[in-house]
Amino acid sequence: MYTTHSIYFASSENMQCINDATVDLIVTSPPYPMIEMWDELMAKQNPMISNALSGNPAFAFELMHQELDKVWAECYRVIKDGGFMCVNIGDATRTLNKEFQLFNNHTRIIESCLKLGFINLPNIIWRKQTNAPNKFMGSGMLPCGAYVTLEHEWILIFRKGSKREYKKDSEKAIRRKSSFFWEERNVWFSDIWEIKGIKQKMNNSQTRERNASFPMEIPYRLINMYSQQGDIVLDPFLGLGTTTIAALLTNRNSIGLEIDEALKPAIRDNIESLQINTLNALITERYNKHLEFIKKREEQGKEVKYENANLKCKVMTSQEVDINLY
Repeated sequence: MYTTHSIYFASSENMQCINDATVDLIVTSPPYPMIEMWDELMAKQNPMISNALSGNPAFAFELMHQELDKVWAECYRVIKDGGFMCVNIGDATRTLNKEFQLFNNHTRIIESCLKLGFINLPNIIWRKQTNAPNKFMGSGMLPCGAYVTLEHEWILIFRKGSKREYKKDSEKAIRRKSSFFWEERNVWFSDIWEIKGIKQKMNNSQTRERNASFPMEIPYRLINMYSQQGDIVLDPFLGLGTTTIAALLTNRNSIGLEIDEALKPAIRDNIESLQINTLNALITERYNKHLEFIKKREEQGKEVKYENANLKCKVMTSQEVDINLY
């Protein structure tokens, strides 16, 4: 199966390049409102934000989310009934007007998406593994002035309409080929993911010092969980193209939108510099992890009843016998 991957340098507030109800899955991580590195970008969308930041932080927070609201409305338009949207977002802590406070980005996005008609399914907490020795903010060991440190982000899971239907035998066959391994399901469908973050520093960037990309493992899991081979995956905040690469790895088509045209050389280099052997090694690693799981299980004297002829290996359930990795 051949796949296609398109990137548009345009605002995702108006995704005129995408027709109604044509996207199967959206995986994205937008700019986080009230995180300082995104102030300038947000203010370009609405100049009122700059003044509000210094005078009325709550109003600035709302104005920022009103810009994101336009994107969620477009996402609702382009996604098919039964399709999913997965949004990686972190809450923000910030001192403004000498007051330190929390800005609940994830609850504001849920509120907006529910109004549009999305159904919110159980969400995932991404707990970022860190080696930082200092876990406190504020007054340290003194009471009444210390603050909890945020060490997690959210992956919000939405669906448009009812469950996807599989009426044709050909649709059911692709679904079975796109299945994941039993042991992967047990990890992926937990509501807490412990995944290391990635280097945020950008070299030779014309626009900003940090890229705010999520690690490959996040879109890779989500694409496997909520779409099937041949589907179209959209990222309306493409960044450096991590979602595009995850779509390549999983035999999906992709569309990406990025408002910052100055990132074009970095995106092109990030994608086109990939070596086929490197990508195949990532797929092989997944296969080898499964073989190791089966080996350990059998060494423990536990039965593994099913066989996958495509991959020439044993699997735990009948739903895994048609899995095919490319």
